Amino acid sequence: MKWVLDSAHSEMVFKVKHMMISNVKGQFNNFSIDVDGDDIRNASVKVDITADSINTNSADRDNHLKSADFFDVEQYPEITFVSKSIVKEDEEDFVLVGDLTIKGITKEIKVDVEFGGIGKDPWGNEKAGYTVAGKINRKDWGLNWNAALETGGVLVSDEVKFSADLQFMKQA
Repeated sequence: MKWVLDSAHSEMVFKVKHMMISNVKGQFNNFSIDVDGDDIRNASVKVDITADSINTNSADRDNHLKSADFFDVEQYPEITFVSKSIVKEDEEDFVLVGDLTIKGITKEIKVDVEFGGIGKDPWGNEKAGYTVAGKINRKDWGLNWNAALETGGVLVSDEVKFSADLQFMKQA
């Protein structure tokens, strides 16, 4: 048995403070997740994100994010996460620990995982749902560009919050 990502029912989003007053949101449109193990709640996980698939609903901003100032997608086309451990806190809540690699820099992070449950869809497919949430300091991965504001503060905060709503389907 193998669990495969149902990409039609999954999304990976992020938000970052802009001008210290509001959040700008975006998502990665192209990502895959490999789950190795029969029980998805304690399987090993590998995430591959196509950095070029970043989408913030602004072509100019997206192009800047793809440039060497941020993700440098020409040189580093993939963002990856490889799990190291899963700690069960209760029946629905887990902490997933793993290595996140952005721009060739790998650092360990912890993300919160909420297990939504397992059920069958109308066609008899077994599905599992998860919500993932975490935050990183973008400068830890060399995403350093910023601009000072006349009023004090900076244009883009260092903290990036991310979340994913994921659905997987069990395959024989």
